[in-house]
Amino acid sequence: MTTSPSGRLLLIRHGETRWSLAGRHTGLSDLPLTAEGERRAAALAPLVARFDVRWALCSPLLRARRTAALVGLTPVVDPDLAEWDYGGYEGLTTAEIRKATGTAWSLFDDGVVPGRTPGETIGEVAARVSRVLARVAGRLEAGDVALVGHGHCLRVLAATFLQQPPRLGAHLLLDAGSLSVLGDDRGVPVVRSWNRVP
Repeated sequence: MTTSPSGRLLLIRHGETRWSLAGRHTGLSDLPLTAEGERRAAALAPLVARFDVRWALCSPLLRARRTAALVGLTPVVDPDLAEWDYGGYEGLTTAEIRKATGTAWSLFDDGVVPGRTPGETIGEVAARVSRVLARVAGRLEAGDVALVGHGHCLRVLAATFLQQPPRLGAHLLLDAGSLSVLGDDRGVPVVRSWNRVP
C-alpha cells in the first residue's frame, strides 16, 4: 500500500510588472517587477513562512527570481517553469490579438503563432510542467515544496497536478503576487487554497 504525500505544493506567481499591469502577454521577455510588484511580493513572505518549505524551484526569468528572493526562498532555477512562449503574441493584449485575428481568440483554445520565438502549444507547456511535477513528487513526501513562476504556466501546472486536461487552466485565474496551495486528500489531488493575495 502506498501512502499519500504529506507535503503541500505552493504555487507563487511573480509580482506585478508593467506588462502584467497592462494585460500584455509576457512570455520570455525578461521584465523587472514594478515598485508595487516588489511590495506585494514581499508581503507574501509571512504567508509563505507558515509552511514547511523544504525545497523550492523557480523560473529563470528575473521577475520570478526576484519574487522568490522577496518571499524568503532560495530556489533552484528550473527552465521548465518559464512562462508560456507566446511567439508572435508576445507583448500584445488579448484585445489586440482579437482585433488582429478577427476572432474571439483564447490562449488555451487557439494557441499562438510564431514570431521572434516559435511559440508553444498547450501540449508543450503541459509536457514541461509534467517534468516539474515528476521532479517534486518525491520531495513532497518530506514536506512542502514551493514553485515560483508565471500565471499561464502555473495554471497549466495546476490542471496537470489535478489530473485534468491542461485546458482547465483557463478557469484558474492567478493574480500577480499570489499564493495558491495544492495538496492531497486521501490520495486525491486537491486545491487547498487558490489565488491568495496579501
